[in-house]
Order: sequence, then structure tokens, then C-alpha cells
Amino acid sequence: MLKDITLGQFFPGDSILHRTDPRFKVLILLVFIVAVIAAKSAFAFLAVGVLTVTLVAVSHIPVRIVLKNLKALIFILIFTGILNIFFYQGENVVFEWKFITVYREGLIYAAFMVLRLVCLVCGSFVLLTYTTSPLDMTDALESLLSPLKKIKLPVHEFAMMLTIALRFIPTLVEETDKIMSAQKARGADMESGGLLKRAKALIPILIPLFVSSFRRADELAEAMECRCYHGGEGRTRMKVMKCRVSDWVFLIIMLGICVGVFFVNGYGVRV
Repeated sequence: MLKDITLGQFFPGDSILHRTDPRFKVLILLVFIVAVIAAKSAFAFLAVGVLTVTLVAVSHIPVRIVLKNLKALIFILIFTGILNIFFYQGENVVFEWKFITVYREGLIYAAFMVLRLVCLVCGSFVLLTYTTSPLDMTDALESLLSPLKKIKLPVHEFAMMLTIALRFIPTLVEETDKIMSAQKARGADMESGGLLKRAKALIPILIPLFVSSFRRADELAEAMECRCYHGGEGRTRMKVMKCRVSDWVFLIIMLGICVGVFFVNGYGVRV
């Protein structure tokens, strides 16, 4: 299951999304998130779903990679759906047994909520982490947040920390998988017993993982110091980001789709 987590991985390519300016990709991602959250009717979710599938198609990222990432979140999706089915109040009762009542509105709302999460996960990864290198992401975040430098906020350091955190997620996942395999080879049982027993079984995994994480952080700090890294003050870039007409067109199209979602919210099944 851990190997299915692809958050933070970058897949090189030459698609439209790969060539889009990283700063515009961040802005487009924000517009996409607004559109997904604003969707409240069947037609709106249909538009958002088609948009997500289109983004995956034009990114040239293999569909199996996107689905593999959803496989790692299957428990969260199922839990979210069940929670909304049983706790959403409505008027049309579909099933009733003792204290359990399932409403038609609850089923619709649960389906919409699961679809919203799927679109957010797929669209966010495809728009940003899958098609943007860590270095480009750092430069984009620093450029977008640069106005905050006027109030003495450490924008460069913030962007660097965020990018390093995303970059090391695949490394930590791989390290966790190795530690779990090593503990199982030594006879550790992490799958049987109650909740408390399973929690105790995680201690032999968490302690080596924390030690390894701190060691990697220390090695990274020493490497940055050896390369004379002292923050963003006075630093120059080998690659200067330049926006193109296609970037503006992409952003305008996304803004148009977002506005369209608000207009079609009044049509079709609605919650």
C-alpha cells in the first residue's frame, strides 16, 4: 500500500502542463480547487469530472499512476462516503432500521463528496507535483509570494521548506516500507490484534523512521552549508521563468470553466 503513494514525485515529460509556467500552474490549481469545491449539482460535477479527465489526458501521465495514488486513499474515500450516507439528513427515506436511517439526499451527497475528493487529488497532483520539478516549484512559490518580502516575511525559506517536504515524501515512504519489511522478517506482527496492540506494534517502525529522518535532515543541512547556501538574499537563477501567451490562455480558460460551474449549479440533481 505504501508503494502506491506517489505524492511529491515528478515525472519528466513534454506535455502542455509540463511546458506551462510553474507560477501559472499554481494559480490554475487554485482556480481548479475553487471550481471543484463550488460544484453542487450533477451538471457542475460532470463539468469538473470532464475537466479532471482532460487534465490527466493532456499531462501524458500514465493513468495507472494516477489510479495507484487513488488506491492508497481508498480507505479515506470509503470512510468519507459512509460517514456522509449515515449522518446526512434529508426528506426521502431509502432505508431505515432501528436508529439507522439512510436518506436519498445522503446517498447523493456522499457520491458527490467522494467525486469531489477524487477530482481534487487527481487534478492537484497532475497540475502541480507530477508535472513540476521541485526546483521550479520553489521558484514559482517564491515569485508569487515575493510581495510579502516587503513586510519582512522569509518567503524564500518558506518556499524552500515546502518544496523539501514534498521532495522527501517519496523517500520517507520508501524508508517506511523497508523498515516494515525488516521488522516483519524479524517476526513482528502488525496486522493482528486490537487497535491498542496494533498501535504498540508501530513503535519499532516509528523510532527508526524518526532517527532516519533526523539523520537525513542533518546531512541535507551540511550539504547546503558546504555549498555556501545562506538563504535567498542575493541569489540568482540559472533559469529565469518567462510566461507565454499560452499560459495566459490556459489561465483564462480555467477561469471561464470556474465561472461556468457557478452558472450550472442550478441545473440537475442538487444537494
